[in-house]
Amino acid sequence: MDRGKRDVLGVLVDAVDMGAAVERVLDFARLRQPAAVTALAVHGIMEANHDPRLRVALNDFDLVLPDGQPVRWALNLLYGLGLPDKVPGPSLVDELLDRAADEGYPVHFHGSTPETLTLIGAELERRFGGRLAVTMAPSRFKRINPAELEELVASINDTGAQLCFVGLGCPRQERFVAATASGLKMPAIAVGAAFDYLAGSISRAPHLAQRAGLEWLYRMLQEPKRLARRYLVTNTEFTVGVGRQWARQRLLGHRTGLAPDDLVGEWSLVDA
Repeated sequence: MDRGKRDVLGVLVDAVDMGAAVERVLDFARLRQPAAVTALAVHGIMEANHDPRLRVALNDFDLVLPDGQPVRWALNLLYGLGLPDKVPGPSLVDELLDRAADEGYPVHFHGSTPETLTLIGAELERRFGGRLAVTMAPSRFKRINPAELEELVASINDTGAQLCFVGLGCPRQERFVAATASGLKMPAIAVGAAFDYLAGSISRAPHLAQRAGLEWLYRMLQEPKRLARRYLVTNTEFTVGVGRQWARQRLLGHRTGLAPDDLVGEWSLVDA
């Protein structure tokens, strides 16, 4: 299922299911073409609402996937799409890794800590043995200038990877993908917490909790100090915002809330 991009609070989200998302990413990988991809949940959409530069960047992405049931529900409420399920980043990574192993596509992981990457490497060895070619580089945990960014892009291209997974946390990873995607010879996919799931540092919510849209609560209970305010505040803002957008569309016939894209510039420095 691929119903194109739809405006959710000013962010253009792709109304796709998992199968369509995987095939579109792999099409770029097969051709060794750059592409900017993110799996965006409520937090990311609200970050874009507060940062016009991020919103403009996201609306130029090749794929912005509905990661989280609330985003899927918003698409279905606002546009009557009947989208059957969300497209979560960790599940997308699992699907792409399976296909990469089967089809012989090397993959690269950029981000997180050396310790987390070591755990990911062990997990991928357990799953795939020698069937999957993997390279990795941890986050530099600093902002870098354009010259440093160009050097980093070249180093990623030199790995020969056909998929680049980026795990720097939202919205830093989306800014990184926006800044690097055109220079890479592969799709760059911002997947955030998928690194921690692969490493076994955090666990996925039970399926029923995911279907009920409560994965955020499961995550918050695992990391309450870091996530409690984010989820409670952003989920409320998102719900109110979607309600207002629905009312505008239904009562006034307005189908978009997009602001002009020529009012903001790019970032001079990005986190790497």
